[in-house]
Amino acid sequence: MRVLFLVSLSQLIVLTHSSPSIQSLCHDDESSALLQFKNSFSIKRSESSDPLACPKVASWTLEGQNSDCCAWDGVICDEDTGHVIELDLSSCNLYGSINSNSSLFHLVHLQRLNLAFNNFNYSQIPSQVGNLSRLTYLNLSSSMLSGEIPVTLMNLTKLTFLGLSSNNFQGPIPSSIVHLYNLEVLDVYNNNLNGTMELCMFLNMKSLGMLDLSHNELSLLIDETCTNATLPKFYGLDLAACFDGQVPIPLPWTNLAILDLSSNQLEGSLPIPPSSTLRYNIPNNKLSGRISQWICNMTSIQMLDLSNNSLSGSLPQCLNKFGDSLLVLNLQKNKLEGSIPQTWAKGTQLRMINFSENKFQNRLPTSLANLMMLEAIDLGVNQFNDSFPYWFGNLPNLMVLCIRSNKFNGPIVIPNAEYKFPNLRVLDLSNNSFSGKLPLEIFQNWKYRDFENESPLTYIHVKANFTIPKGSWNYHLSYDYNYSMAITNKGMNMVYQRVQELFRGIDMSSNRFEREIPESIGDLKVLHLFNVSNNFLSSNIPFSLGNLAGLESLDISLNRLSGEIPQQLTQLNFLQYFNVSYNNLTGHIPSGQQFNTFQNNSFEGNSGLCGSPLTNNCNNFDTLLPPASISENSEDSDSPFEFGWKIVVIGYGFGTVVGVIIGHVVIARNPDWLRKTFGMKQLGRRHRN
Repeated sequence: MRVLFLVSLSQLIVLTHSSPSIQSLCHDDESSALLQFKNSFSIKRSESSDPLACPKVASWTLEGQNSDCCAWDGVICDEDTGHVIELDLSSCNLYGSINSNSSLFHLVHLQRLNLAFNNFNYSQIPSQVGNLSRLTYLNLSSSMLSGEIPVTLMNLTKLTFLGLSSNNFQGPIPSSIVHLYNLEVLDVYNNNLNGTMELCMFLNMKSLGMLDLSHNELSLLIDETCTNATLPKFYGLDLAACFDGQVPIPLPWTNLAILDLSSNQLEGSLPIPPSSTLRYNIPNNKLSGRISQWICNMTSIQMLDLSNNSLSGSLPQCLNKFGDSLLVLNLQKNKLEGSIPQTWAKGTQLRMINFSENKFQNRLPTSLANLMMLEAIDLGVNQFNDSFPYWFGNLPNLMVLCIRSNKFNGPIVIPNAEYKFPNLRVLDLSNNSFSGKLPLEIFQNWKYRDFENESPLTYIHVKANFTIPKGSWNYHLSYDYNYSMAITNKGMNMVYQRVQELFRGIDMSSNRFEREIPESIGDLKVLHLFNVSNNFLSSNIPFSLGNLAGLESLDISLNRLSGEIPQQLTQLNFLQYFNVSYNNLTGHIPSGQQFNTFQNNSFEGNSGLCGSPLTNNCNNFDTLLPPASISENSEDSDSPFEFGWKIVVIGYGFGTVVGVIIGHVVIARNPDWLRKTFGMKQLGRRHRN
């Protein structure tokens, strides 16, 4: 019986798929319109910012088994009528213009249209888009569109989602947008829209729950008569760079999940959103006063950015009790003081912490070592007074550790092999009081890891995904939070708004490190930046620095280094910045490759160096300088200083007058010799003291 049933079922399936009365195929006029739309574009794989972009239209054809357009990638048809009702060509590498004659506008049964993440070559949205009156969803984000938002969009009265972000739209937002009664999401982020609008116009829209007007040139006015009755329905509000003055919206709103008020001129105390908030950004304002303890009620928060304000006082110790959801905590550039929270629990999801440029004091809590998911922490420019926090070395994902410009002190000792810093890429210890030898063992794992497969287009970031329930459907949002970093590179204080994952940098400048630069530095072949300037390092420059093939910036100035500059350094083809000034270096300056691009200030303060770009001519200078291997105190030294005075002594043996004459002749023939010789001796004494 089972076999007969299976045969009967298979026959039924065949009959079902072969019967036109049960399943309608794609309409000829619609398949033709889709092919015309496809043929109006070229496929360029470089035209999408989505790394997973796929040219879906490449498989569209009327030949063979794939002739039914309802089976084409990105096309969905109504099961009963066969009409095309959904078209999703997002991230399809489409390149070309959309014009008023486009066959797209013949697909009048469309309910959902997604053309995001393509390149439409700065064409405008034709007014014919208003013909697609059945649309409930329209997404044209990140598609290189320009011009004004067409008024005919307002004909789409069934629209519940409108995404126009990250294009080049200009002019005002049509005021008639308020007549889209069903609109739930309006996203025009990152365009060139301008004009002045009443915020309440949007807040009073019947169905609107997510509004993103950020990063345009809009000015929002606040009407005091604006009703608060509809505010609790909002679950997302992004008004970054839109207005100034006091916080214009009454808080809290019970359903609020996303709130971004960054880069305005907001004053007063920090507003605290409701506990339901998932993402709260309010950096780059003028907020002042203490952070209320009420902030700790935000137990669902994933991203919290209060940076670049004037918040003061001590930090609520309850911050370390945020729920497991917190991914990013940024308090940079405020006036906060005292200790940071002392107890950080295991199991938290924190990926980035930035407490830099405040007035925090005292020791670091060792419980920070419990944050096993941590990727970057910046504690720079504070007043922490502690020894090196070696216990950070046990964090498997830590890529960036910055503790610059504090009061950290003492030698850096890694107590056992457990603390290996397995994933560290950037270490900034500059402007502290560390002493002892350079702790290059922190980077020993670089010798054994394969970095060749890392992409230069990946950045240190946190991706947060938010799901907001909306009745019968869910609204999904995704945010990338890029780690930014301030570091001294190529002789300048630089701020990187994004940091490539493959970047490797070590800054240990302005401390009290001594002894030599270890030869093991040559094992760190992936290093891009190495700065150990302004320390007490001595001995020779190691030849192994020439192994650092990717090195772009090398600063070993203001130390006690001696000997010659190794010729091997000319192998560094990517070296853009080089500074060995104010050491005790001698001999020829290497020439060729990148060394031909460095200026005088890269070598100044080394009276024993000669050759381009310095004015000292090595042809004459070699006969006057002592060999680097002979001590200045050696009895057998042939230094020009001792030779000159031997002549004077012999002169006194023959008589005072003859000696004076001979001494005068020596000095007259070498007018700069005495100054240089004394200068070299004095520099040597300064470094020995």
